[in-house]
Amino acid sequence: MKIDPKKPADLSAQIATAIRDEIIAGRLIVDARLPSEAELSEQFDVSRPTVREALKRLAAQSLIRTQRGATGGAFVNRISFPEAYAQQITTSTLLLSMNDVSFETACEARFALERSCADLSAARCSADLLAAMRAEIHRQEQPGLTDEAFCASDVAFHRALVDGAENPVLSYQLAGAVEAMQPLMNMITFSARDRARIVTLHTRIASAVEARDGQAVSEGLTALERETQTLGESLFT
Repeated sequence: MKIDPKKPADLSAQIATAIRDEIIAGRLIVDARLPSEAELSEQFDVSRPTVREALKRLAAQSLIRTQRGATGGAFVNRISFPEAYAQQITTSTLLLSMNDVSFETACEARFALERSCADLSAARCSADLLAAMRAEIHRQEQPGLTDEAFCASDVAFHRALVDGAENPVLSYQLAGAVEAMQPLMNMITFSARDRARIVTLHTRIASAVEARDGQAVSEGLTALERETQTLGESLFT
């Protein structure tokens, strides 16, 4: 592991990147103990506070964990898919908010990604997740539901649909689409959309899942995309 002291990048960031690359490459395996702060300080020719800051960066990314005591130290962590969801959502939110991504482009991407799990969700969705979808539909039908609560329920409905595929890799990849792109679109359209129409489409999708009809799930999502795109066009023209 090497760094370049002449580079303008923060030394602690360089060290964190170097260690992260070793983990990703498999040269530092899960539960492997990292060299001590003193050893890393000597290896990178930096101060121990700089090493400590690098380790904090890695811990914040859930790449390592620290343990106290005689057998303690810093160890390579095993990251679960649920633990990685938050990072995926944060990254997706930042990309969308900091770049010039049109409503149409974001909507197109979000539904294309979600349709990718339609067949698997129809085939595998558990009774509990289907019940969760039905519960969110019932919640959305309540006349006193605030716009904020309706948007949160909308996200929860689609989260259950995606998780119904019973594929953690898909759930992770779609976390940004469902919990980053969708809330941003909801923020733009919430005041103009027809709740009853959304509830109807959500009911159509849930019924298709219950019938184990992947094609119908995909068609329901396409209808919801058209509804969302039309609403977006009315707001931006």
